[in-house]
Amino acid sequence: MAEQQSSGGNRQNKALLILNCILLSIGNCGGPLIMRLYFLNGGKRVWLSSWLETGGWAIILLPLAFSFYRRRRQNSAAKFFEIKPFLFLASAGVGLLTGLDDYIYAYGVARLPVSTSALIIASQLAFTAAFAYLLVKQKFTSYSVNAVVLLTIAGAVLALHTSGDRPKGESNKEYLMGFLMTVGAAVLYGFILPLMELVYKKAKQEITYSLVLEIQMVMCFFATAFCTVGMIVNKDFQFHHLSKLITSGSDTASRLWRLPLQNNQKSPVIWRE
Repeated sequence: MAEQQSSGGNRQNKALLILNCILLSIGNCGGPLIMRLYFLNGGKRVWLSSWLETGGWAIILLPLAFSFYRRRRQNSAAKFFEIKPFLFLASAGVGLLTGLDDYIYAYGVARLPVSTSALIIASQLAFTAAFAYLLVKQKFTSYSVNAVVLLTIAGAVLALHTSGDRPKGESNKEYLMGFLMTVGAAVLYGFILPLMELVYKKAKQEITYSLVLEIQMVMCFFATAFCTVGMIVNKDFQFHHLSKLITSGSDTASRLWRLPLQNNQKSPVIWRE
């Protein structure tokens, strides 16, 4: 009986892993393309673009509710939220860093061709490996080194064999700023991932799938709050700015960009870790 339960649990974990990989692939491939298309067709609002990366954080409440329902059937004393103060505060701090990374990344996408941006972001793998060694003492192996090298080279090959989409009239200074900001985004995100693993190790409670969802929701909420403050300062909430934002560029770009605004497409479920 115990073996059957263990086998069922392993199948469920594999199914969840595959589902998350699929959603992550969709977000990582589709998100930057839609964002770049918006900027290519006259869009200017970087803070709004960064806000949309985590603006769908509330969607995570749906799988959390399902998980709570299952746990409540097994234990009547189960709570909807299991996260403790340490994890909440740590997740909030990482969420603010994520919000900053969202803005830096969106700024770079606004100025760089998709091919160049993909090349630079691929370097995040090397930064992640380096910070993982420093923060959580993860040792380098021949497999991890080969994976980093091959994936980085793959990004470089893709960038070198793809025509650029640099907007006409963009100055060298703007292009350089986009390049530097994208490098900064790669470095910061390479730091965030091992930092989150360190938080898991320091947590004084069992890390379950539902708890990971709670952590993700807290991170995305604070990242969205960070970008919301930026939008307020940048006056992105003014009606005439939003009207110009939605209607700017070609009809095709306008329709595509209304999709994230209406449906929160770039939600934390399919966009990020």
